[in-house]
Amino acid sequence: MSLHSPRFFALAMLPLLGGCQTVFFHSMNAGGAPIAAITQTYAQASRLKLDVFRPSAASSATPVALFFYGGSWRSGERADYAFVGRALAAKGVLTIVPDYRKFPQGRFPLFERDAAAAARWTINHAAEFGGDPHRVFLVGHSAGAHIAALLASDAQYLAAQHLQPRDFAGAIGIAGPYDFLPLTDPKLIEVFGPEKDWPASQPVRFVDGDEPPFLLLQGTGDRVVKPRNAVAMAHALRAVHESVTLRQYPGIGHFRILAGLRYPVLAPTLVDVVRFIEDTPPAVN
Repeated sequence: MSLHSPRFFALAMLPLLGGCQTVFFHSMNAGGAPIAAITQTYAQASRLKLDVFRPSAASSATPVALFFYGGSWRSGERADYAFVGRALAAKGVLTIVPDYRKFPQGRFPLFERDAAAAARWTINHAAEFGGDPHRVFLVGHSAGAHIAALLASDAQYLAAQHLQPRDFAGAIGIAGPYDFLPLTDPKLIEVFGPEKDWPASQPVRFVDGDEPPFLLLQGTGDRVVKPRNAVAMAHALRAVHESVTLRQYPGIGHFRILAGLRYPVLAPTLVDVVRFIEDTPPAVN
């Protein structure tokens, strides 16, 4: 690996992420597949937009990843995650990266409702970009993994869009919080509101047997989201005989697992995500 290569730079920057996220995302988005984003509005009232990354050989059978980014439900924007869209599109996956309302613009469950609206748009419009609406996967990293998992487990959000969890081929959570009560961080309490509302935010509490197949990816060296979250979610899904694959990466941290979507040398994230998408059959509904 060259000392001047973007992936060496990305690896070197990982320990500094606390104060260098701008540099990190610049590194992640440097180079890569030359696939341009197609920007669309998915929620007219709130003027929320999403970016579509289309594979060069998209066909009616092309799988679709609807990717929700992280940021503690307080920060982030879709442009920072263009590297995810380009990396997956280069592997033949039509990828959609939406923005959603975050604190202080909105508290839970507003971002979950935005995510459901993005899911509705994706089902409605996937075919226009060469995607198969029966092969849509809900995907996310960190807070985005929580959003994807709650969509796939608590049916009320999709129901408001006349959808249900099994309208999706699968759900993929990357370093996600699924079972994180009690809340002690004041910033999280701001996001999720009074204590009486906290249980409604926990995906593990809604697993009841109507979920699509799940892939859970987790680094054992994660110091941001405790690895027990993925273990608890996998246990809940297995308890109701749902299909779930849990992959734990020894020593991999919270941001390195994300960087693996751009640079597979850092973590096998991209390989495992693409394999799961390719091997999972279309939604049955």
